[in-house]
Amino acid sequence: MSLDPLAPGTLALAEEFGLSRDEYDLVLEKLGRTPNVTELGVFSVMWSEHCSYKSSRVHLAKFPTKAPHVIYGPGENAGAIDIGEGLAAIFKMESHNHPSFIEPFQGAATGVGGILRDVFTMGARPVAIMNALRFGEPDHPKTRKLVDGVVSGISFYGNCVGVPTVGGETNFDARYNGNILVNVFCLGVADKDKIFTAAAKGANNPVVYVGAKTGRDGIHGATMASAEFDDNSEAQRPTVQVGDPFLEKLLIEACLELMATDAIIGIQDMGAAGLTSSSVEMASKGEAGILLDLDAVPAREEGMTPYEFMLSESQERMLMVLKPGREAEAKAIFDKWGLDAAVIGQTTDSGNLTLRWHGEIVCDIPLGPLADEAPKYERPYVEPLKAIPLTEGETARLNSDYPGFAASLTALLATPDQASKRWIWEQYDRHVQGDTLADSGADAAVVRLYGSNRALAMTCDVTPRYVEADAYEGGKQAVAEAWRNLTVVGARPLAVTDNLNFGNPQKPEIMGQIVYAIEGMAEACRELAFPVISGNVSLYNETNGQAILPTPAIGGVGLIDRLERRASVDRLQQGDVLVLIGETGGHLGQSVYARDLFKLGGAAPKIDLALEKKNGDFVRELIGDGLVHAAHDLSDGGLGLAAAEMALSSDIGVSLGYQGDLSDAAFLYSEDQARYLVAIPQAKLGALDSRARAAGVAYLVVGEAGGRALSFLGQSGERESVALDALRQAHEGWLPAYMKKAH
Repeated sequence: MSLDPLAPGTLALAEEFGLSRDEYDLVLEKLGRTPNVTELGVFSVMWSEHCSYKSSRVHLAKFPTKAPHVIYGPGENAGAIDIGEGLAAIFKMESHNHPSFIEPFQGAATGVGGILRDVFTMGARPVAIMNALRFGEPDHPKTRKLVDGVVSGISFYGNCVGVPTVGGETNFDARYNGNILVNVFCLGVADKDKIFTAAAKGANNPVVYVGAKTGRDGIHGATMASAEFDDNSEAQRPTVQVGDPFLEKLLIEACLELMATDAIIGIQDMGAAGLTSSSVEMASKGEAGILLDLDAVPAREEGMTPYEFMLSESQERMLMVLKPGREAEAKAIFDKWGLDAAVIGQTTDSGNLTLRWHGEIVCDIPLGPLADEAPKYERPYVEPLKAIPLTEGETARLNSDYPGFAASLTALLATPDQASKRWIWEQYDRHVQGDTLADSGADAAVVRLYGSNRALAMTCDVTPRYVEADAYEGGKQAVAEAWRNLTVVGARPLAVTDNLNFGNPQKPEIMGQIVYAIEGMAEACRELAFPVISGNVSLYNETNGQAILPTPAIGGVGLIDRLERRASVDRLQQGDVLVLIGETGGHLGQSVYARDLFKLGGAAPKIDLALEKKNGDFVRELIGDGLVHAAHDLSDGGLGLAAAEMALSSDIGVSLGYQGDLSDAAFLYSEDQARYLVAIPQAKLGALDSRARAAGVAYLVVGEAGGRALSFLGQSGERESVALDALRQAHEGWLPAYMKKAH
């Protein structure tokens, strides 16, 4: 931007920067004067939705965030939990939605880079990455290119930086045609007594910049991420940053080496809003002030203005405050790793963000209005409409037009959402670092704690169609499914991070989705003792007024205390008995069976959190005591898809059977919650029965493992089967064939 950095800001310019008229008036009130262009730019990014959470902060306070094992909850770069033996797990999930739609490769790549920095900034070595991706309908002209670009960007960055990408989920829906979602999760491990925070306490301490030089890329990226799209959105490509994973790797190693000393007071990555947000957050959390000399900032381009320096979102950059006299020690470490580093200022006792450029003060703003005193809105909302339950006629059709076991199962396994995503995850290095024990094909990824017999499990979950059908129940279900996916590998669920993706919060119906989903999530987190320790809010995900499906993604983390007592979907053995844990009521509303085979919706399933806890604790106890070979939670597609996925993962056939009150379709494909499919040796069925009776847990023997086919003996009294190889071809064939058309 060529504007004079000292020129007075105007209302027109404020609106161009994303501030409303009322917010501009508030800037004038807080400053007691007219801001200059640089100051107006600083206000605009710090008050953007992306940085200030101004529409959601009131409601985010409803989340339970404390527990004896929580070290740091929301408010730091990432959350931290105590996992015993002197270690902490540090993790967070963030979005890079708008940039990934505009420039899929770099948008997704820099999303990975940003979440890595959030984690290693706190002193943790990153050990795993996951992603949750949502794309438009497969037939949309942009979808293939977006899938190709996003997957390539994630694999490029993660593979090059040497952190395994171990799990995630990918969905397709027309509601994401104009706004794809790229949510990225990172988990790291640190010594519990060596965790770093951003707080830059004290005055006259040196402020050090390290990493890539600053350029003009990404300017106003935070503002762009806080606005709706329209048909001209691709013109915003200059707001998308460019990433360098090799430089990030050097940055990780250099920062961790410096952290092994006692030189650092506070440290912060330069993410959204770049140097502005990092300096403001460090100084405000430390209850200090900060003075930056912009002439000292390493620059990649000539003639950059203060506005450009402060709002650039160039990647692979860190800001830290050191103890006085430790600059040379830090510089030696950064030189060793070949990184640019410079002292660019100092902390002060002024309580202000002060910027000096060419010998002049070009910005002097109290930190309060930029941080804790930023606008916080209680936006009006209405209770979101709930989907109408299936009519008697629709329910009858789902049963009467049931196409048979083989045809229905084969068709569902080949739909875009249920088809294997092997084409995607095989592009990721899942086993770098050598501790990945279960990856993308599992309910939850499992990464061993280096050199130990313990492991961390992690998962990403949400069912957007449930959230739209019933925001409150859908919010509960997202948490419950993450809890189940950790449980089913034998992990004790510990905490969650969230990524709340919604449309325009200024529309009461969208704000209603946000409020009710948060309240549902909060209730589930409370009842399941599953606190929220970090997260991200991504709003204004809509194009030309069309909002995405409400998508509050949950990243859950749990601990496995003994690796020999874990379960997996791929451990089915010949002769195992398959047991369905939990009650099946035949709920087909919002099921993939109803949606994908009949184009019907219906009401979302209800979530009984007491039942979730009882059944989950029971399954975890079975796994911990060594009774279970294989286990899988029941979610999309119910029992039918769970059994098929277990059989395909284990390469062993399964014979199912049921002669009860439910129809074949309802028994196989209903999506009643709080259910699991476990495989146990025949000899242990008696032990399971006595335990289930004592715990008051419902169960049903539904099949046996063996052979090379999936078969089902239903109401007709005749067994229908489909070859395992034919199912695999249907399941794994769709995505490679689809993507082949992109080239």
